[in-house]
Amino acid sequence: MSFEEKIAALIQRLPKLRDHIETEEATKNALVMPFISALGYDVFDPLEVIPEFTADVGIKKGEKVDYAILNKGEVTLLFECKKAGCDLKEQEMSQLFRYFSVTKARIAILTNGINYRFYSDLEESNKMDGRPFLELDLEDPRTNILQEVKRLAKDDFDLDKILSTASELKYTSAIKKIFGELYDSPDEEFVKFFFARVNPGARFVGTAKETFEPLVKKALSQFMSERISDRLRTALATEGDQTPVNQESENEETDQLQVETDIVTTEEELEAFRIVRAICAKVVDPERVFYRDKKNWMSVFLDDNNRKPICKFYFNTKQKYLGTFADSKNETKNPIEKVSDIYSFAEQITEAVYIYQ
Repeated sequence: MSFEEKIAALIQRLPKLRDHIETEEATKNALVMPFISALGYDVFDPLEVIPEFTADVGIKKGEKVDYAILNKGEVTLLFECKKAGCDLKEQEMSQLFRYFSVTKARIAILTNGINYRFYSDLEESNKMDGRPFLELDLEDPRTNILQEVKRLAKDDFDLDKILSTASELKYTSAIKKIFGELYDSPDEEFVKFFFARVNPGARFVGTAKETFEPLVKKALSQFMSERISDRLRTALATEGDQTPVNQESENEETDQLQVETDIVTTEEELEAFRIVRAICAKVVDPERVFYRDKKNWMSVFLDDNNRKPICKFYFNTKQKYLGTFADSKNETKNPIEKVSDIYSFAEQITEAVYIYQ
């Protein structure tokens, strides 16, 4: 299995596991070890993964980090693990700080099995930064973040490339976080910036402050909504050019075409396809999303490839179903009442797309 498939499988299992994990050791076994394995390292090979790693010098007696990952015999990654669900506070970083300075590792990871924070020494050589350059939340996985994490995989590991992007990631992440805070609650300086642009020379005092703050918040909200709407319109604009393709056999061994002459593509199926295409637009070019209609269902594929199923629509019976995929073969049929219920499965749909990226 590829990194993407292993991570997708771990993400799918997470809701079932989380409430049953009560200790740090259980977190390591159920969540962290599969994560390390997804990166391509053999967790049972001490030449690749050393549990309870102890440095030779400069560390308090008895103090260890949970895992050291080796590449070509050198320690390159350090993992410090906490119990699933606990907050990853600054005081939890103390062991990583000390180990970072006495090993050759340039990447340190603090995790509770669900959230992963990645640190390096971008600000001062051989001293771990206080802020992570990358953060991953497996309960809200972002495709671009997972692609960066993949750089740490055994087969892709290139420390120079990792560090060259780490600085940019650190600051772009910080900027986005600040922008999110200002978007939710604009501070006075932020509001004043817009006031000065809209009212050159006017004084930002009294009622001007009170009046302008909600206007800035409203304008930002409208701007974001309009941008999203524009993106969705772009995703749906080319749907009219989409033509159904006659049935292709699902049998992957023969991969033969089987023509059906009595296929009727309904408006309800087309509406469902538009919704799926719009959902996929968040993570992939919507023009890569295609449908193929069959007598009893409609399939949606990435790149018009029947080995890359995204979902299926079963609308020819009284009870409608949406088929979703944890991988290219295992389908789950989910009952839905109406076509718009597909939006509730946006996460499963985007995860399916990510498997093939």
